[in-house]
Amino acid sequence: MPKQKKVFSVLFLLPLFLLAIFVTVIIFSGGLHLLCTKNEPICRYLHNSPPKTETTIFLSIKETIPNSPSTNRTSQSTPKMPRKDRLYLRIIHPNARSKLFAQRAAEFFNSLNLNNASSCNLTFFMTWISPLKYFGARELVAIESLFKSHQNACLLIISSTMDSPKGVKLLKPFLDNGFRVAAFSPDYEYLVSGTPAETWFDQLRKGEVNPGDVSIGQNLSNLVRLLILYKYGGIYLDTDVIVMKSFDGLRNCIGAQTIDAVTHQWSRLNNAVMVFDKKHPLVLEFIREFASTFDGNKWGHNGPYLVSRVVLRVAGKLSSNVTVLPPIAFYPLDWSRIQVLFQGPANGSHTRWMTQKLYWIQKSSFAVHLWNRESKSMRMEQGSIVARILSDCCLFCNSSIKALLH
Repeated sequence: MPKQKKVFSVLFLLPLFLLAIFVTVIIFSGGLHLLCTKNEPICRYLHNSPPKTETTIFLSIKETIPNSPSTNRTSQSTPKMPRKDRLYLRIIHPNARSKLFAQRAAEFFNSLNLNNASSCNLTFFMTWISPLKYFGARELVAIESLFKSHQNACLLIISSTMDSPKGVKLLKPFLDNGFRVAAFSPDYEYLVSGTPAETWFDQLRKGEVNPGDVSIGQNLSNLVRLLILYKYGGIYLDTDVIVMKSFDGLRNCIGAQTIDAVTHQWSRLNNAVMVFDKKHPLVLEFIREFASTFDGNKWGHNGPYLVSRVVLRVAGKLSSNVTVLPPIAFYPLDWSRIQVLFQGPANGSHTRWMTQKLYWIQKSSFAVHLWNRESKSMRMEQGSIVARILSDCCLFCNSSIKALLH
């Protein structure tokens, strides 16, 4: 019996002994990471060994989730939309404020006419698609220039961000001085209704239109300016257009951006400045072209190139009562050379050239497009053509010009 008890004790204690050895090895191996150096053989193995399995899996999941086909099968056919485009697609859905757009616009125009028959002799429109923090000194001086030449005009800014308490605060200096300006959130459903863009917009809202690489906000601005002109008629201006003289007398016109050096015919038009009557057939063609040929991957395709190809296609037909003004009217310098307007005089010959260029702009231009896309980072130098133009066109000159020079 003693012998049997001894065998039983060995068999009973053996698993516990093996478990203790295993635990000791694990602790000892982990401790070597802290206690030994890489020069020792076992430490070289431990330091060069792959990460633990759990950590490897976790990092792999973190790194592959955004583009992993297994986690989002639709990503193979539909590229992930940039955050700013997702924001704009949320904005186009109607809200309590935007649903009142038609009513607010009617009250804005009608109240002006009731108070003073000549209070709205010209109607201007602008769009602003960016966050409010980017509406700065250059945009404000553009509004100043508009009212400097058109004190009895009215301006409606189509913008969700400007239609806010902070937006009203930006416009307060104009309102306090009796100028007629307002900013309303657009009702896209109302604006597209009854136009060729109605179906396109419905598809966009359902996610059935690929917005492309170009900001959908930029392309919505291209469309909204056309819809506004078609619904109301008037004058559309980009917020980087400085008005030089009265637009009174301009009717159903668009400006050429470039002229062919050989034929002396326009080679490209631009949509930064447009003047059209309500429900003009050419504007309707612009809208139809936008909806039928939309391409969100080509910058300008739905804007300047659109108006160019439509006017060229319908030349002599719908555009018989449309005037194409020469580049000097709105675009005295093309975007590729806009920097020369921001440079101060370098020497005597440069000063003479600047004086002559300024003379022709003041004499022949209705407005100057500053091409913000190219010039927004350019510093306006003392004595530059732009500085002299803005000094002539500003209303609140001490504050606005000082802000632009610093």
